[in-house]
Amino acid sequence: MKLFKKAADIRDFIAARKKERGKIGFVPTMGALHEGHLSLVRQAREAGELVVCSIFVNPIQFNDQDDFEKYPSTLEQDINQLEQAGCDIVFMPAIPEIYPNGYRHPHVYPLGYLETVLEGKYRPGHFQGVCMVVERLLTVIDPAHIYLGQKDFQQCLVIRELIRLIGSKAETVICPTIREKDGLAMSSRNLRLNIAERSMAARIYETLEFIRAGIRTGYLQDLKERARQYLTAAGFRVDYVEIADADTLELQEEWDGRKPLVILVAAFLHEVRLIDNMLI
Repeated sequence: MKLFKKAADIRDFIAARKKERGKIGFVPTMGALHEGHLSLVRQAREAGELVVCSIFVNPIQFNDQDDFEKYPSTLEQDINQLEQAGCDIVFMPAIPEIYPNGYRHPHVYPLGYLETVLEGKYRPGHFQGVCMVVERLLTVIDPAHIYLGQKDFQQCLVIRELIRLIGSKAETVICPTIREKDGLAMSSRNLRLNIAERSMAARIYETLEFIRAGIRTGYLQDLKERARQYLTAAGFRVDYVEIADADTLELQEEWDGRKPLVILVAAFLHEVRLIDNMLI
């Protein structure tokens, strides 16, 4: 496995290796890796692609500076895990390699409705920051496929739209969420939970299952409200519990029983904000 810190160096190396291995499978991460990330690496590996993983904590997608400063870092462990998972190349750039001209970007990505709801509503500017870093990484690595985890469902749709907007040839591959035994979605932020919080965090998955089991055709608001009350009573500070069109993310007040849906939850457990979703 090769490690790179400079964009020019990894670009040249990939160009040479593509002649041997063909397509590039790219897994973007912010480090603090877990089985969810590694499953993406293995899927790219199984597809026979040259697997490139990036580790970069992107400062401009954090609308809370404290959250950025507390984001976990486990770099040495990350590198060992990636090697064992079969990653070929790791890109670990410093901030100037990603933003050589600074953070200011004259271009605003026209994401439309996608950045007005859910994470876009509660984390203003977040998806613009995501688009900036992903566009830069796509330019450097030029992958055939970018592998993403379903846990960040809205972000997956945003990146798919970004690829369309910039005319990239990369295709998104959205892979299932990897969960702990109690259902909690694996997340780097789980490292910030203490033992008691870690036990409570499984209530988010229970909430998704509650909605999935209770959903019927017709009006959905009462079911969503009961789910919000359940989380609030358990000690969470809820940003949203929503049911949306799985293709467009349009929030749904009623269901015809046929349209594919996604249930989405975001809630704080003390200082740690957790998100999860479930497709119906």
